[in-house]
Amino acid sequence: MTETQSSVKDVIPDIGGSFTLDANVIKGRSKTETPCPRLYLAQSPDSIARQLPGSGGQQLWDVGLDSHSSYNSRAPGWKTEVVSPSFVPKPHAWGKFELADPITHFFMCEFFDMELKLPEPNAFCTRLAEIHQNSISPTGKFGFSVPNCHGKILQRNEWDSSWASFFTKLLVSFLQLEVSINGPWEEYERAFEKIVSTVIPQLLEPLQAEGRVLKPSLVHGDLWEENAAIDLSTGNPVVFDASAFYAHNEYELGTWRRQIIKFGRPYFHQYFRKFPQSEPAEQCDDRIRLYSLKFNLAHMIGWPGAPLVREE
Repeated sequence: MTETQSSVKDVIPDIGGSFTLDANVIKGRSKTETPCPRLYLAQSPDSIARQLPGSGGQQLWDVGLDSHSSYNSRAPGWKTEVVSPSFVPKPHAWGKFELADPITHFFMCEFFDMELKLPEPNAFCTRLAEIHQNSISPTGKFGFSVPNCHGKILQRNEWDSSWASFFTKLLVSFLQLEVSINGPWEEYERAFEKIVSTVIPQLLEPLQAEGRVLKPSLVHGDLWEENAAIDLSTGNPVVFDASAFYAHNEYELGTWRRQIIKFGRPYFHQYFRKFPQSEPAEQCDDRIRLYSLKFNLAHMIGWPGAPLVREE
């Protein structure tokens, strides 16, 4: 373990063992808008299930989220029961602890016994494309109905009918936060100004020009190998830990263009077999490279001082 890493025991020395669930977890209260501090409840799913009336012993995970995050990004948005059942754990309950201090929220979802390994490309991309194709934005616009986060980073997701406009606001907000954390760099910031003023209009405005209609698709929003697995009971792929909103479907693939991500060419190939490239198709690769910038920024925000990422 490096000097910069900490175990759960280092952060919360008395974690583990059995403890009594908060009253509101047992009630399954499901309405609150407030973000919550990070707390992962290190208790076995069996132990949790035994304390939940009416659970029938069904295994559930109980998770509190980050002070910069919102459980809302996990629960009502990723509409598994409508869009793609069994691909995403079904949410059961979410809300705020009755305990006042520290402020803590919970989120409970269906338990999958998973193996954390890369899913087979064809099956995985088939399920992913189904969500992108079948989901329907409630407003017909890009965005999301509640504030949510990419990891611990609050992401702008106000409804916008223009994808170019929406992505510009999203990217700029991440850049501003990244610079505030890692410090100014004049050349780097000038390059981003060029991207915002020239590259985004050139690559994204044509998607909704000349009579083209761009469908807002529900995306996972942070789909890399640590957020995908295999359900051991079925052998089917599953995904979790979403940062969901309605976006251009190709945005989902932006994180796959990052050098450290393991979703390689077979996944791109299979995905575009299921969901063909948007027109103008000749700009597709450049669009995905553009989308990857947001995920690089998220990495630099989450891991300040990460070597070479800014230079890349």
